[in-house]
Amino acid sequence: MSDTHLSEVSFSSLGLHEALVSGVAAAGFSHCTPIQAETLPLALQGQDVLGQAQTGTGKTAAFLLAVLHRLLSEPAVTGRRANQPRAFILAPTRELAIQIHKDALALAGRTDLQIRVVYGGSGYEQQRSDLQAGVDILIGTPGRLIDYFKQHVYDLKAVQAMVLDEADRMFDLGFIKDIRYLLRRMPPPDRRLNMLFSATLPLRVTELAYEHMNKAQTVSIESERRTADKITEVLYAPGNEEKIPLLLGLLRHMQAQRSIVFVNTKRAAERVWGYLEANGFKAAVLSGDVPQKKRIQLLEQFQRGELPVMVATDVAARGLHIPDVSHVINYDLPQDAEDYVHRIGRTARAGASGDAISFACEEYAFSLGEIEAYIGYEIPRGRIRGELLVDEVKPRVRLPRKPRVEGGRRQGRGGGRRRPSRS
Repeated sequence: MSDTHLSEVSFSSLGLHEALVSGVAAAGFSHCTPIQAETLPLALQGQDVLGQAQTGTGKTAAFLLAVLHRLLSEPAVTGRRANQPRAFILAPTRELAIQIHKDALALAGRTDLQIRVVYGGSGYEQQRSDLQAGVDILIGTPGRLIDYFKQHVYDLKAVQAMVLDEADRMFDLGFIKDIRYLLRRMPPPDRRLNMLFSATLPLRVTELAYEHMNKAQTVSIESERRTADKITEVLYAPGNEEKIPLLLGLLRHMQAQRSIVFVNTKRAAERVWGYLEANGFKAAVLSGDVPQKKRIQLLEQFQRGELPVMVATDVAARGLHIPDVSHVINYDLPQDAEDYVHRIGRTARAGASGDAISFACEEYAFSLGEIEAYIGYEIPRGRIRGELLVDEVKPRVRLPRKPRVEGGRRQGRGGGRRRPSRS
């Protein structure tokens, strides 16, 4: 792990609450990243922050420390009930919400603050029960948060700090109406600390900050490149029939230990996984329709190194901090140029180095021009040498299919008899 990505500002010099100093030390942090060095002094003084920074630069720790310091340094609202959160953190995806919660627990380990996370896809009654039992910091995704809010499981009248993470992604996913609904039910902006982070700062994001923040200070940490400096990129141009042999050959040559293979569709993910499994690579599929409990389990196995390869759609491109991802492979070039940056940003995080390999195949090569225009440079080309192509590819295995359920009964291949229509 390199330290060249750090600033000269130490956490010990910031005047953090003493309960956080030990939490920071236990997490192994000594000096701030640039985004932390720029935003924390402002937020610790109560100044609202509109922050822009690349993925993997430490913004999560920045806003968590600011929120925790605020709650530990100031008393709660008079008459606050246990189910009224003091801090509210919105994230666009379940994976990001879970990661923020994990980081918050680590940093707040020396405090007695109740930190809860809610998200769709699993644990409905358990999450509801947790909120009713008591919450100081509430982290979640918009849909589940609004669901519980409308059921009066909690309210937002005692909020002292609000964080909106990956605001540009919120717009992309169509959550902005839900976000405005929640923000309008909090105390006025001048009565709370507000922090908004975004990879880009288009007009729609700055308008949101103007509406719901109190004279926010803009902090922009941009490098000359949109992609991380320590990512080694290479682009191959295989024919469609060469993609699988090339993928297998590359994985064998680089002895993959923790690699993510990105594809554009769920169907492609299943196909690639089938070839990996059949040809000696233990892998898993991470896509939008994988049940949340299973998704979390797979990510934990990947983080522990039990799964050397993860085949993923763009559900994994943002919001996941997985240490030591050595290689990212764009088996399919993304159709959105920004997604290229987010995908390869899964490696070379927190000052480390990594490799990003992309295939410009017959189907998706048309995206290359837009990607290179967006990142501002030409991706270095690689030559497909014979030793990179696996000669004998074993036929792929297929993901087991769950029996279809209709009318409460499992159906076999014949599908069972259909009930007569009443129309």
